[in-house]
This record gives sequence, structure tokens and C-alpha cells, in this order.
Amino acid sequence: MSTRVRNIHDALHSFSEPWQPRRLASMNDYDVKVVKLLGEFTWHSHPDTDELFMVISGDLVIQLRDGDVALGPGDVFVVPRGVEHCPRADGEVSAVLIEPQGVVNTGDTPSERTTELRELD
Repeated sequence: MSTRVRNIHDALHSFSEPWQPRRLASMNDYDVKVVKLLGEFTWHSHPDTDELFMVISGDLVIQLRDGDVALGPGDVFVVPRGVEHCPRADGEVSAVLIEPQGVVNTGDTPSERTTELRELD
């Protein structure tokens, strides 16, 4: 069990690549990830799990097939399991994601954006 204190802002300043989530912490069977977002991701879903987005800075749009959800700093939105979505950030966004361990970032739609979860330095 880790007793290490992590600071979200320090963690986000430790890397610059968009769409490359880093593990901030783990609890039970979940990962708390920090990520920078820029541009449009890929349409995908997570058939077996919900996905929580918490925006730290910037403006994020979660595109859904039945309409867009706009998020700003401090906003939290949960994409329900199985719902196809595509995050879009017209400017850089810093965010926290909470997902079960082992969830692939591109869900059921592998693409050039599929990446392994990285550890913070």
C-alpha cells in the first residue's frame, strides 16, 4: 500500500504529450490518471465500465452520438459503460480520469492513439 502524497498540478507539469495518461494513484481495482488532451481523440466505447472525466484546466467537449457535453475547470462527467464517445479539446486540457485498472484508452476501437498506461517519473 502506497502512502505517497501526489500533487495533481505537479504531476501534470511533469509531461507534455497529449493523450498519454499517467497513473497518479491506484485504489482498490481503479487507476486515477492524469492526462493532457489536445485535438480530437477517436470514437470508442468501454463496454464493461464507466469512465470519469474531471477537468482541471481548459475546456473539453465529450462528443456523444446524441449530443455534446461541454466541460470546464472543476467539471466532472461520467461516460456510462458502452456509450460511444469522442473527447475533443480545441486548446490544451488537463484532466483526471478514473477507470478500472487495465482499461485500454481507446476502448473497443484500437487505433494509432492506443497507448500503454505510463507511470509518473
